[in-house]
Amino acid sequence: MTKGALRAAACAMVAVLSASALQAQAPKEPAAPAAAELTALLKEFLAGASRSDAAVHERFWADDLIYTRGVGQRIGKADILRDMRSAPPPKADAPAIAYSAEDIRIQQYGDTAVVAFRLVGKTTGGAEPAIANYLNTGTFVRRKGRWQAVAWQATPVPRPEAVAVKDLQAAQAAFHRALLAGDARALEGLLHESFVWTHRAGEQQTKREVVETIGSGQLEYSKMGTSSVTVSVVGDAGIVRGTFFTMTFVDEGGAWKAVALHTSRP
Repeated sequence: MTKGALRAAACAMVAVLSASALQAQAPKEPAAPAAAELTALLKEFLAGASRSDAAVHERFWADDLIYTRGVGQRIGKADILRDMRSAPPPKADAPAIAYSAEDIRIQQYGDTAVVAFRLVGKTTGGAEPAIANYLNTGTFVRRKGRWQAVAWQATPVPRPEAVAVKDLQAAQAAFHRALLAGDARALEGLLHESFVWTHRAGEQQTKREVVETIGSGQLEYSKMGTSSVTVSVVGDAGIVRGTFFTMTFVDEGGAWKAVALHTSRP
């Protein structure tokens, strides 16, 4: 190879290396250009969902939404809005739930984006605060410059067994404290809507009847036998057994709610 050819080859190599260096230094276009917009949309929605704002749901969900709930049920936008608008207004002293998003991941494909995150729901105002975690994945489509969710999947994250047992013990203890203190508000938050108390003679009381009886002072407890207590957790159900009682709980949004109580003596 002649000197001229070597010189030309060297110049070409320098040019290639220089171009590669410039490309390496040039800022890369973000993988999801709309990430900031979608993150802001998600946080705005969760703030609205925390206060049961139907208008926020109307804006967030597309009309052709397919929503798969954690219990395996599929619903649409019309179902969500109907349930929200038909629900009675919450009581002033009812437990409140606040939603937030953690570990947000966004992948964008033109006018379509996938948003995955950990949904954290924190319930306060009851006897004990409760935290529930869900892994949510939403598919968004941009139509006429507007992002809306067209598909949604929510999967509850189970608590470790040791944590579930500890929380169940705390719920059972809070129930007995509320009875002894005559605290109707605490009982309201601890009892499931389907709660039934079966007494030793066979008579039964619903949640409403228990709360009203305790709240009015018609029935007062000065002592409750809670010895030899054992706790069992099976999936979303928990059973607390004592010498003279058996309580059954269900995990509802990260909080243990009592659905049944059987006592063999007052």
